[in-house]
Amino acid sequence: MSDIVGGYLKKHSEALVKDIGVEAAARLSGKSKATLGRYYSDADEHSDRFMPVDVVASLEAAASYPHVTAALAELRGSGITLERSGRNSGGVNADVIALSRRFAALMAEYSQSIEDGVISVNETKRLLKETTRLQKVLVDMKLHLEQGLS
Repeated sequence: MSDIVGGYLKKHSEALVKDIGVEAAARLSGKSKATLGRYYSDADEHSDRFMPVDVVASLEAAASYPHVTAALAELRGSGITLERSGRNSGGVNADVIALSRRFAALMAEYSQSIEDGVISVNETKRLLKETTRLQKVLVDMKLHLEQGLS
């Protein structure tokens, strides 16, 4: 596995654990906080350690988004369709409003990040967080549009 792919999966594993919270993730997975940390550590001694699929499944069941599954799909050039009941029941019109708000938040974050001409690591993390939020809105919108076809 290339370093780029491994790093990508580790970043999404970290996002999954932090989505739930480290304490809750440890309880749900039956793994220690240290073990969970090793799964997403970018240290050389942990470069070959990845989260087992059963741990991914148990954590994603409690998470707001299937971070690792989505990352695996993206690496294959695919996507996933999420079915969420009761999340955004406002339909496409509500989705368009949410989309414009999330995009505005992303652009505001980008504008603030680029002011000094350099995007720092923390700024990159905030941009990634906003991008993920925007992606979730797009998934909701896609689901509502698909419902209109049936």
